Amino acid sequence: MAIGVFDSGVGGLTVHRELTRRFPGRDLVYLADQANAPIGSRSGEEIVEITRSGCERLFEAGASVVVLACNTASAVALRRLQQTWVGEAARRHRRPVNVLGIIVPTIEAATGLPWTYEAERLGDKVEAIDITGVFCTAATAISRVYEIEIDKRREDLAVFSEPCPGLAGLIELGAPTEELRVVVADHVDALRRRIGRHPDTAILGCTHYEIVADLFAAALPDTTTLIHQPSAVADALERYFDRHPEYALGDGGRRTFLTTGKTGPQSDRVSQFWGAPLSFEAA
Repeated sequence: MAIGVFDSGVGGLTVHRELTRRFPGRDLVYLADQANAPIGSRSGEEIVEITRSGCERLFEAGASVVVLACNTASAVALRRLQQTWVGEAARRHRRPVNVLGIIVPTIEAATGLPWTYEAERLGDKVEAIDITGVFCTAATAISRVYEIEIDKRREDLAVFSEPCPGLAGLIELGAPTEELRVVVADHVDALRRRIGRHPDTAILGCTHYEIVADLFAAALPDTTTLIHQPSAVADALERYFDRHPEYALGDGGRRTFLTTGKTGPQSDRVSQFWGAPLSFEAA
């Protein structure tokens, strides 16, 4: 069985690449649902169905655990699938299967606390507050998942989300660097103006944005720390497999890249990020 990675497009390759480094001998299969991208502006029901369909395709391709390398899918669809669908899928495929998200590991990295921790509310005034900015899709911003979950654990962290509509699509299409630089700088400045200063930490809350992490780093001051989702997800998955030996993962180092969209080589930007030309097969 393999580790599956699902995203609406090429953004999840940022997580996939880190997983190949962390689990070099394991089989991995990647699905880019480019036929339905972008999903960040779709309704909740559409996002749930698109995510369910993608996970089912990865289970059919031999995945035992699917990582939703998409913040929108993790924020909107993950809990519903875990509660109402994963058990049925395991019975149908006659093996252990699960779907995991990327928001929990990111919040653990942002707070420095385990997911199970919940702060005790004593009613005391918080003297110092740090600000965390979240650059994300519209759907992730509307869900307020980062604001809600970080506040449960850290009263001294204030979270502000900055929706970046269209940015993931530009990255997906391989837009020129200068065009992307302007868009990223505009969103960084919009967040600065809204909160009155730059954030102390920033989460790239869309895996597409990790492809242009250097542009975010250049637009933000040196005093702002970027939290990188891929490494946080790899850390969490390593701990998960230690706790769940029932997942017998293939050790042939197989790499499969599938898409519901146009097959063949991806954009030059993707090739540059990946470090080599990358071609997708039909899902």
